[in-house]
Amino acid sequence: MKRSLFGRLWPNVTAVVLFTGFVFPVYWMFSTAFKPTGDIISEDPVWFPVDVTFEHFRTATEVDHFWTYVTNSLTVTVLAVVFALIVALAGSFALARMRFRGRRGFVIGFMLAQMAPWEVMIIAIYMIVRDASMLNSLVPLTLFYMMMILPFTILTLRGFVAAVPRELEEAAMVDGCSRITAFRRVILPLLAPGLMSTSMFGFITAWNEFALVLVLNKDAEAKTLPLWLSGFQTAFGDDWGATMAASSLFAIPILILFVFLQRKAVSGLTAGAVKG
Repeated sequence: MKRSLFGRLWPNVTAVVLFTGFVFPVYWMFSTAFKPTGDIISEDPVWFPVDVTFEHFRTATEVDHFWTYVTNSLTVTVLAVVFALIVALAGSFALARMRFRGRRGFVIGFMLAQMAPWEVMIIAIYMIVRDASMLNSLVPLTLFYMMMILPFTILTLRGFVAAVPRELEEAAMVDGCSRITAFRRVILPLLAPGLMSTSMFGFITAWNEFALVLVLNKDAEAKTLPLWLSGFQTAFGDDWGATMAASSLFAIPILILFVFLQRKAVSGLTAGAVKG
């Protein structure tokens, strides 16, 4: 009886400990954003803010070009995700439905591209963009962000396409649909979980990217929000209140996206990982 109770108890205790470890930094970030400066720099930590202030949020949003940074981040992130999904739909369909020489090597190449760190290519990327006279432009950022999330998107969607029975597609073609029409009307609606999971992953990856924009875009008008986060310093050191407020604002779009898509995204990541 004791062993059975222990067997039921330890997974719950472990889950609570892990949950606390993951959630506490997020809570501390949001709570610090609302604390007065005196509570932040106090030697005795203030676990729950009593005197709530919005001054740090005002400081963060009054930075020069703040709304330009917001617009740039949303533009490159959304465009990169949309373009990656369009290319990945075609690529995943080809890998899942068609048989051609070198197909296995093609898949292995995508896996290797997914594992390779992009930072090792940053000098080559800078030279390419510089020679093309496209520094301080959002176009290279969008293209490279799309390339960063494309391997994962193709590999995940490939599993979903492979899971759709061929008979459904063939039945639609017998009824007069072309292959493209059958894909659009039959297969595409069934890929919704995969599209949501990959789009969320791609959004988070592009939204958080820091190194490329730091190297390629020096003008204030061409920067994105990750660089905005690194700018809260004063003559007395880091402004932790404004930094935490800025980090909270930066995390809100991802949290909103996760709340709306998390159920579909979790099922999509699981299914895409084991099928095909």
